[in-house]
Amino acid sequence: MLRSLSNKKSAKNRLIVFIKNSELGHVKTRLAKTVGDENALRIYKALIQKTKDQISGVKAQKSIYYSNYIDNYDQFATDEFAKRLQMGEDLGERMKNTFEAAFNQGAEKAVIIGSDCWQLTQEVVDEAFEALDNADFVIGPAEDGGYYLMGMSSFIPDVFNGKEWSTSNVLVDTLLDVQNNGLTHQILRTLSDVDYETDLPEELIALIQ
Repeated sequence: MLRSLSNKKSAKNRLIVFIKNSELGHVKTRLAKTVGDENALRIYKALIQKTKDQISGVKAQKSIYYSNYIDNYDQFATDEFAKRLQMGEDLGERMKNTFEAAFNQGAEKAVIIGSDCWQLTQEVVDEAFEALDNADFVIGPAEDGGYYLMGMSSFIPDVFNGKEWSTSNVLVDTLLDVQNNGLTHQILRTLSDVDYETDLPEELIALIQ
């Protein structure tokens, strides 16, 4: 009975992962300016693998959303991960469409992550879903002023509108939207995304030496 209840609960959790298709010259472009396209691609593939390893144990339905095309032959097995295509003109519209679809499909909690955060762990993702038991909204701040994770217990379209994506204002502007809607929120620990060479941990530096 306990396992049945746990499975039912996890089925109402939706974990969304946004990734870019691993193509030379089209991933980690800011990083590539100093390490080169081939090294940037090597690092990005390592980031994707690390993300997969950390989320495999999360109790949720998992969906991988690709930037350009659905890859049926990558490391994300179709029996564990649903595969979808991002739809929208910019990042905000793509995320908004994805969250709206998740709740329309019956999700009671939805959390989104990218694949740029080497420090992200299963524990952090689990904390995000747990936070949504008592809060309307949860966010994981990135050191650059953005966020590496966002989640909600019902669809909140305002947090996706009117943002200057990839700037240091995104986190603050998002939290203002949450507060202006009278919603409760919880903030997770601050982690670092990998965008520049100075962001690389030792494990990733070793890949390009």
